[in-house]
Amino acid sequence: MIENQQRFQAAIEGFDAANAEDPTIEIYEGTSYPKELLYAGRISNALERLEPNAPEAVRLAVRAQHICRWKIPRSDFPKGRDGYRKWRTELARFHAETAGKILRETGYDEPTIQKVGSLLQKERLKADPDTQLLEDAVCVVFLEYYAAGFIQEHDEPKLLNIFRRTWSKMSLSGQKAALQLDLPAPVRAIVEKALQHGKTPAR
Repeated sequence: MIENQQRFQAAIEGFDAANAEDPTIEIYEGTSYPKELLYAGRISNALERLEPNAPEAVRLAVRAQHICRWKIPRSDFPKGRDGYRKWRTELARFHAETAGKILRETGYDEPTIQKVGSLLQKERLKADPDTQLLEDAVCVVFLEYYAAGFIQEHDEPKLLNIFRRTWSKMSLSGQKAALQLDLPAPVRAIVEKALQHGKTPAR
């Protein structure tokens, strides 16, 4: 339930205006979009499918999941897993701060701002159902729109490891939603192979 629809819409518009400045352009179905603006719309749609009655703070956090992501490029951090973790930690902090600034400007109170920040930093994943719902949306949108390109950039052992870790982050309902996606054949093949030692994916 949205407490104040006008305030909520102002925050969403603020997030989208920030993401509209992304210099990286992605073409989808013949139309050009700033990359992170397109991502924001996609992940909001994924959340709507996962949980139409998602709490307001989750809706806000989902829309700000990648806000201004291009400002902290991966190349600014060392190569390797440790560098990747540092990058992701810094990104999460930056997203929380950037979203918080827009939420204050649109009239949200500090408890809501803190909640959104906590969600964006994935605090208490698996323990907090709101954080878990956000993570499910992240994983679903990755599988639906980005996994096909991703699998072309990495060898199979690395892909299997990444897909297993992705799967382990999801709730059972998130996993079910992911298996219902109309995934490209190469993506479904990797998912099924990654999970072959666990529960067999449903068709």
